[in-house]
Amino acid sequence: MSATSRHDPVFAAVDLGATSGRVITGRVGPDTLELTEAHRFANTPVRLPDGLHWDVLALYQGMLDGLRVAALSGPVASVGVDTWAVDYGLLDSDGSLLGLPFHYRDARNTKAAEDLMARFDAQELYGVGGLQHLPFNTVFQLAAHRSTAQWPAARTLLLMPDLLVYWLTGTVGAEVTNASTTALFDARTGDWSDALIGRLGLERSLFPALREPGERAGTLLPHVAGYTGLPEDTPVTAVASHDTASAVAAVPATEPGFAYVSCGTWSLAGLELDAPVLTEESRAANFTNERGVDGTVRYLRNIMGMWLLEECRRTWERDGTPTGLAGLLADAARARPFAAVIDPDDPEFLAPGDMPSRIDSALTRTGQATPGSPGGYVRCVLESLALAHRRTLREAAALAGRELTRIHLVGGGSRNELLCQWTADATGLPVTAGPAEATALGNVLFQARAHGLVGGLPAMRGLVARTQGLRHYTPRGDPRAWDRAAHRLTGGV
Repeated sequence: MSATSRHDPVFAAVDLGATSGRVITGRVGPDTLELTEAHRFANTPVRLPDGLHWDVLALYQGMLDGLRVAALSGPVASVGVDTWAVDYGLLDSDGSLLGLPFHYRDARNTKAAEDLMARFDAQELYGVGGLQHLPFNTVFQLAAHRSTAQWPAARTLLLMPDLLVYWLTGTVGAEVTNASTTALFDARTGDWSDALIGRLGLERSLFPALREPGERAGTLLPHVAGYTGLPEDTPVTAVASHDTASAVAAVPATEPGFAYVSCGTWSLAGLELDAPVLTEESRAANFTNERGVDGTVRYLRNIMGMWLLEECRRTWERDGTPTGLAGLLADAARARPFAAVIDPDDPEFLAPGDMPSRIDSALTRTGQATPGSPGGYVRCVLESLALAHRRTLREAAALAGRELTRIHLVGGGSRNELLCQWTADATGLPVTAGPAEATALGNVLFQARAHGLVGGLPAMRGLVARTQGLRHYTPRGDPRAWDRAAHRLTGGV
């Protein structure tokens, strides 16, 4: 690995997740890909009388503070922003934000989804957008929003990363990988679906022109430059702004036949395809076709991920129970295998709150004993996630007509050795774990690519594979034990 110089250009990646945000600086060379965390800040939702919201102003301030730190690390060549999907802000005719954006876990979405699906054929929606049915998809959130006093004043819809880019640059646009998560995007044409937007009674003018990853979104507004210390001509590059799209772009796959699991708050498990799968079988299996980079499709299913474990830890912390992750994982490794398994996608687990009690409720309904210790709950969660990875990837391969040879597990969950090993054991496939910072790496790589420092997707992935520390897991143990556990939940998939 070649050494970097303080005078090498710095790419600033703003990476906002469901629980925290970071500004990461990255340096890129022919055999160099180095990240440094400049600033980290909390992402704490706010519950107001009308529901659960994102504190987007605090996130914006955290981003500016992080860019101010990044400016001290060298000449910043570019800034890129990625966040989670589906959530948005509405702007009025003056470009002002109409209230704090709603959180996708807000309870209003479930009723709105039910009402909308009572009026529309599910195959019609799937045949256009190809999205997994989730009650928080943007289309359902908009259905809920239309009953508010804000709606008549709305003139522009900006998804979360596009909103932050607008505040940095004053320019309006919709980056394509995130736009594809709205259910208002045509999976075949790669553009907004005018027909579906019209059928839903929405104004087409709400939806900005699309941007591709690598395009220049604009340069910093004077007051942003003044606060951060960055030059006004610093470009803001449209990266793959859906965090999963950036993470998948940084999967260190160097051969075909790979599947991926991007594991953080959610586990996004699936395949990279050249075209969407819009069959009735795919819809019934609840798979999504989101836009990847360079014309690819991320064919995947959302699985409730490490959220289950983190919510357990929050409950135990409030109760005064030790919640150190290393100790919990050690206890889980010693706990009895397959004592209890759950379906991570049970809707009961979606909202914040007392997760151990909800796991108990799910186990009681299925005739299983509840765990007797925190280690037992952790083992239940991790084995259940491994089974969900197994089920999802096998279904994806069958629906897409693919043979799988390896799983790449990236994101924060790749640090969890039990989850990685149990995913290998459950699936019978080798697992390559890492990089943990796949989203930030993808963000930085697209900025570097726009500046001519790295080539296309194979070159980006090759650089990740050469420079990042990866771990490899091979299947072990008795596969029939996983078959029996799967049978308790899925009839033997």
